Amino acid sequence: MNYLQEDNMEFVSRFIFVIAFLNSFGFSLTSEDFGYGILYPRESESREIRSLDGLWNFRVPFGLCSDQGIVERWYMSDLSKTGKVDTMPVPSSYNDLTEKRALRDHIGVVWYDRRFFTPRHWAKENRRVFIRFGSVHYHTLVWMNGMFVTSHEGGHLPFLAEITAFLKFGKGYDRITVAVNNTLTSTTIPQGTIRVMNDTARYPKGYMIQSYNFDFFNYAGIHRPVIIYSTPGIYIDDINVSTNFENTYGQSNKLMGIVQFDVSIGGITNQENSVQTDAECQVTLYEGWDINGVGTENNAVASSFLCKSTIYIPEVKITVNEEKDVYRMPIGIRTLKWTNSNFLINGKPFYFRGFGKHEDSNIHGRGLNLPLIVKDNNLLYWIGANAFRTSHYPYSEETMDFADRLGIVVIDESPAIGIDNFTSNELLQKHKMVMTKLIRRDKNRPSVVLWSLSNEPLSQKDGADNYFRILVDHTKKLDQSRPVTFVTSQSYSNDKAVQYMDVICVNRYSSWYSDTGHSDLINLQTESELSEWHKKFKKPVIMTEYGAGSVVGLHSEPASVWTEEYHVITLKEHFKAFERLRKNGILIEYFRPGGCLKGVFTRDRKPKSAAHITRWRYWFLANQTSSVPLPSDLLYSLQ
Repeated sequence: MNYLQEDNMEFVSRFIFVIAFLNSFGFSLTSEDFGYGILYPRESESREIRSLDGLWNFRVPFGLCSDQGIVERWYMSDLSKTGKVDTMPVPSSYNDLTEKRALRDHIGVVWYDRRFFTPRHWAKENRRVFIRFGSVHYHTLVWMNGMFVTSHEGGHLPFLAEITAFLKFGKGYDRITVAVNNTLTSTTIPQGTIRVMNDTARYPKGYMIQSYNFDFFNYAGIHRPVIIYSTPGIYIDDINVSTNFENTYGQSNKLMGIVQFDVSIGGITNQENSVQTDAECQVTLYEGWDINGVGTENNAVASSFLCKSTIYIPEVKITVNEEKDVYRMPIGIRTLKWTNSNFLINGKPFYFRGFGKHEDSNIHGRGLNLPLIVKDNNLLYWIGANAFRTSHYPYSEETMDFADRLGIVVIDESPAIGIDNFTSNELLQKHKMVMTKLIRRDKNRPSVVLWSLSNEPLSQKDGADNYFRILVDHTKKLDQSRPVTFVTSQSYSNDKAVQYMDVICVNRYSSWYSDTGHSDLINLQTESELSEWHKKFKKPVIMTEYGAGSVVGLHSEPASVWTEEYHVITLKEHFKAFERLRKNGILIEYFRPGGCLKGVFTRDRKPKSAAHITRWRYWFLANQTSSVPLPSDLLYSLQ
């Protein structure tokens, strides 16, 4: 299944990028050489992976004493020796896995630990060992065998640390201990507010109330896989890939693929302890998308012996014998371009039919849920979508892998929802770091076509212009190949930050949050407002959220708010305006939310009536723009 192929817009080629680091002599190894790469762990001839997912011990400090575990040094022995522990699956959110209201609503620190064994041969082979967390929400401290390893702030994005010096390598079990604090403040991303209630007549001493700048639940815990993996002493630390096309020998009907790459090598220093920059690599490009099936000479299309160079496709094959470190990474060759009224992929206008959704589900919370990822992707295909926005935080790497593989286009959004306090330099620096980590993680993904800095910041306030100007400049220094945006809920007359964006994204719920119940106003208000955005800023416009909320099974005639009928009416009225705006070259895409009462699917992924009308619209657009046949089982039409 390939969604973009349905649209005749697939990534032109998919390849496996294989890097083999060759022999290097005369260098010493130091732990300080570890760079900034955050490559997804993949097994190869030179790399072994051990998953630490499973059932961990879990403990919550007594009462409101969040620092109890630190004071009593719970990390120095098995957590079970410090008091009563529960069992907690990793990855998962801890909130919905017991019947304890206090744990569901817990604010503060929780503790995890587990035992594992490290292979003895890793030590014999002088291998380096790293631990990688896919996502932990929010503040994290990590110990290995009682020794402090690393700390990290922020959820939704991975972090890693080298643990070679802390392991026993077959001389008994190793113990990992993790403390997680989910408290959000005015300088965290996302933001929150903590109030300590000092009225001891009404509240226990030290009682805290956490409030948020967003309307979804603040799930917490170790949300994504925990993996240890080994590499040779000299290893591939990071990879940067960019792609393009050019005509071959002046023939307009033949394109040559161009892959530019830059490979960073870790673990090598010279005698002056400076990083060696001219390490030798073999980089080979294999046609296909199957990680496990690469490496055979019959699908190798190009190769290079440099760590920073350009590969042209097709080109001759080069082979080499001795390898030190091997890393395989899928890539896709495609181009992006944006104008004042259009967005182009591979030189063709692209009209996104998409969704914003949430990763969470019953029981798992926001923990990685592979069956849910498969279900969500099947629903995207069923409804005729070709894109999604990672509202309102970066989705798991496994979700992004699906998008790359199936050709789904992604707007990649940071966790900075409802941002305020634009005079805070601490907040700005953290926001810049979040964008650095997000781009570092997803920079090579062909599915990612747009960076979203924030959802619904209070960008009408003083200071928002300078804050977002600095943030846009920072993001573009990291990646100039993709446009930058944020999603606004302000008006075109008072938003101070949209002027710096490449694409305008607008959330607007006409006849729901404003003029509630007056669905007859949607058509006029939507067309006039989106036209004004385009007229003022001369940039492509995306309507990222719109519509209404509905309760499953609630019906009335005539339609009234919260009914499924009213939900359908609001969508149909929006679609009328969208069609005129699309034909006038103003609107390039639109998205529907899919994770709350305003979603077209229920929390357990059942379609509402609104899903069927959206399905008709999306397949109708695919048929109009790319002659994709309409499914035979459509239940609604727009007529």
